[in-house]
Amino acid sequence: MVKMDAAGSARLVTPEAFFGRWAIPPWWTKTRKELPSTFNARAETITARPMFRDAFRERRCIIPASGYYEWKPTPTGKQPYYISARDGSPLPFAGLWDEWHDPEDGQQIRSCTIIVTEGNALTRPIHDRMPVILVAAQQTAWLASAAAATELLRPAPNEMLQMWPVSRRVNRADNENDPKLIEAIH
Repeated sequence: MVKMDAAGSARLVTPEAFFGRWAIPPWWTKTRKELPSTFNARAETITARPMFRDAFRERRCIIPASGYYEWKPTPTGKQPYYISARDGSPLPFAGLWDEWHDPEDGQQIRSCTIIVTEGNALTRPIHDRMPVILVAAQQTAWLASAAAATELLRPAPNEMLQMWPVSRRVNRADNENDPKLIEAIH
């Protein structure tokens, strides 16, 4: 994790794990009712958009995932695909975190978002966007410096990933903990 010191310089601190609300609320949001959907931050605009600019400069993080889903439009409806690391290891997504102070009840809400970029050749036929996935050698650089992190905002290598079609039961709340949701269908 990166934090700012008293002199205003970013410094790498000992990594810590935390649970956070998904989607970063903009600092200017006045109430929870106003919270927009900021589930993803686009790599192309992350340094310019006020919603993410400071978090990118000062609060980068790594969000581990076993994989992710994307949906391909078909004549019979959207077909979900599961995308994971070819070697079975976790996927380290480039992310941002922030804290928002709720003026109504004083609660501090820690939240996070993943950064997305253009799809690679493997995933592009399913979806034009994908998470920024950091290979092991990139993770320290991602956390250490915004300048270095900017260079990492690109698609993952094709050979790093695998994907297959899965059940359309994905995204239904009553199925959310079903391990069969990542099983390939034919």
